[in-house]
Amino acid sequence: MGIYHSVGMMNITNPPKALILMLALVCLTVLLSIGKIDQNAALPMMSAIVFYGIGNGVAAKGGKDSPKIFGPKND
Repeated sequence: MGIYHSVGMMNITNPPKALILMLALVCLTVLLSIGKIDQNAALPMMSAIVFYGIGNGVAAKGGKDSPKIFGPKND
């Protein structure tokens, strides 16, 4: 049995992945707000991060495995 964090009606079963997604969104938001990156660069990255998280949640709700970000190297 793993560590589960309850959020509303969902369980976060991979807290490091959720933390990475959240930190990426926060960093992009801060960089966008202080003018270090352009809106045309930030919004597509933010959309990709959000939809990746949504896709993992939809897969998990359907009982499917979500794709791994990293896997073993095939030589």
